[in-house]
Amino acid sequence: MLFREREGMTLIVHEDHAKAAGLKTVFRCRMLTLNIHSSLDAIGFLAAITARLAAAGIGVNPVSAFYHNHLFVPADRAEEARELLLDLAEENRL
Repeated sequence: MLFREREGMTLIVHEDHAKAAGLKTVFRCRMLTLNIHSSLDAIGFLAAITARLAAAGIGVNPVSAFYHNHLFVPADRAEEARELLLDLAEENRL
């Protein structure tokens, strides 16, 4: 992904591609995709998810696309984040 802001550009790319292009990496992360189609105007959906991760001290950078939400979490805590999200999903299963 590419974000253009007044201060500069932010790229979300595979680390190998960044290194091959001579780009500096800033945040080593893993992408977790939420396999649920939520509305782009859903209220509180991501707040509940990011609050669970925050309670465990896991930072997250979410990106919402049309069909899914994608969470970029620190690479060294990705498996822990995944387990927390699975627990959250199980707690809210109808």
